[in-house]
Amino acid sequence: MPPSEYSLRLQKGIIGGFAPPTPDHIFTVTRPKDQNSLNITSAVRPDGSPGLQSAVPKSLKHDDHVALLDELHGILKEIPTETPPGSQDIYGMNTSIAWGSDDLQWCNGGPAGCSHGTSQVQPTEEHKKKFERAVEIVNHLVKEAK
Repeated sequence: MPPSEYSLRLQKGIIGGFAPPTPDHIFTVTRPKDQNSLNITSAVRPDGSPGLQSAVPKSLKHDDHVALLDELHGILKEIPTETPPGSQDIYGMNTSIAWGSDDLQWCNGGPAGCSHGTSQVQPTEEHKKKFERAVEIVNHLVKEAK
């Protein structure tokens, strides 16, 4: 069962160079304490545009998606993040997920600016597949939101 209160953020576009990364999209999913709803926001950068455009906040019934959220929570508890933080996009998807709840603080990242390097922690192929599944779950929730 996922926690009673949590927030997560998915960002596509985490690798920067001399300049900071330019995100393609940022999705947030938040479950306020003791609420049966998920608050979902989506900011997408249209092709050729320099910035993100926000969409109207949407929501989902939490109870309708408990199995997916439990799967996501479980995946993030199992898979590693890069060490040191921001050293390398260890999953190779140019995508970051940040999760915050009482029982789990998890965030992966990628290099930006002059901080490129190699992570001391490398995921297995199974970890990479699980991270890919975590991204699929978040994308599904955002698409389902009304």
